[in-house]
Amino acid sequence: MKDKVMGRWSTYEPFFVQLGDKKVADVVITNHAKLRWSDRVSSENNSLEEICAFLWEKLKNDSIVPYYRNEEDVYLIDDDLVVVAEFSQLEHETDLVGNPLHKMIIVTFLGRMSETMELRDLKSYYSWLRHSRRMTLIKNSRKRR
Repeated sequence: MKDKVMGRWSTYEPFFVQLGDKKVADVVITNHAKLRWSDRVSSENNSLEEICAFLWEKLKNDSIVPYYRNEEDVYLIDDDLVVVAEFSQLEHETDLVGNPLHKMIIVTFLGRMSETMELRDLKSYYSWLRHSRRMTLIKNSRKRR
């Protein structure tokens, strides 16, 4: 969803928001992210237009920052909401200088750090998830023998 609300003085340059080294001109939300939004973030505002409008406002206000300095796939919104996003270049879309514009693909919403304490350290959270899944598989395989 491209920014529909933004009023532009000039129609020569497409609208984009700078996020790190990416120039975000479009936001796409996957079905998985939409389901996670309704489960973990808000059960009221769960239409795609409302989620995209929320993300555009946060992008414009510089409220989205990388979770880790070196990684560019996990982001924090308002220092609370953890989001996993990927980027792809938009075809036939460039800024005035010729630099490519990007599409921000929201993969999933992990949740709010204020509600889920495990999200404060994602690396240990993911290692705990892998360990618990592995233990569950080991226990199930023992039962079958």
